[in-house]
Amino acid sequence: MRMSYQRISVIGGGSWGIALASAAKRAGRDVILWTRSQQDADILDRKRESSRLPGATIDSDIAITADLTKAAQCDAMLLVVPAQALREVALSLAPVIAPDTPVLACAKGIERGTRKFMTEVIVETAPKAAPGILSGPSFASDVVRGLPTAVTLAARDEKTASALAHALGSATFRPYHSTDLRGVEIGGAAKNVLAIAAGIVSGRGLGASAAAALTTRGFAELTRFGRALGAKPETLTGLSGLGDLILTCSTPQSRNFSLGLALGQGLSPLEAIAKTSLAEGVYTAAVLNDMAREHNVDMPIVAAVADVVEGQASVDEAISRLLTRPFRAEG
Repeated sequence: MRMSYQRISVIGGGSWGIALASAAKRAGRDVILWTRSQQDADILDRKRESSRLPGATIDSDIAITADLTKAAQCDAMLLVVPAQALREVALSLAPVIAPDTPVLACAKGIERGTRKFMTEVIVETAPKAAPGILSGPSFASDVVRGLPTAVTLAARDEKTASALAHALGSATFRPYHSTDLRGVEIGGAAKNVLAIAAGIVSGRGLGASAAAALTTRGFAELTRFGRALGAKPETLTGLSGLGDLILTCSTPQSRNFSLGLALGQGLSPLEAIAKTSLAEGVYTAAVLNDMAREHNVDMPIVAAVADVVEGQASVDEAISRLLTRPFRAEG
């Protein structure tokens, strides 16, 4: 089972793509890393390092290419591109990927416009592929350095999920396998939005007590939404749910937390977005809020973040709205 997926392709040459390529190589796989341009591929191949991951080196045995057809010659694929770009890349892969190749989305978000989760986008754009998702509490800088990290890897059937977990797993990178695709995706998408709220709390100097309350009540919202969409409770309380929420709500190392921090310190949404790197929660907030309303799920923190990011409410207005909600039983 461990050798079932020997050839691993990583689609995406950003920090997370490089980190996952390094993890797969550390697990003993044959790894090919795809970047969007030949120029980027040449630079990475020559330097064997990325400015996005200072001090980290790319193993010399990791092949680097800009040829998508070459990258598609694999046993399993990690699709490591931003959530809103995943459709475009998956469409390009569809003609060249072999039938039943596992394609694991490694982005945490929901597609705007369609309101589709990442595995749904894969099914729609590359129907020959076997969709999966990899998510959990993990920073690229930790994974690339080989620091201990645990994540959740979900596929449609347990045999595939288990085999992929064995193929990618090592002493320092531990995937726990699951068949709850939707639960894993909900945790990753929702925690990004909630991390923006946590950053706002920190940026406004509201204190550790408020931060703890925000994270706890945010998890209650994530759980309600997950239940409404059929997620398993153990997934929501696991690595890809509660675990990832705790990580991203606690440190500026999280892009979404950093964006919220900038908002809390007084920057406008446009200024905060320009200041921080790609924060998936910016694009997920509004669609998650719309989906919550559609399923009659109460998510006041998500709604507040959506309003702030979309410029429909100031930070102070959003905070006041949350603090003046009616008292109620916990749940």
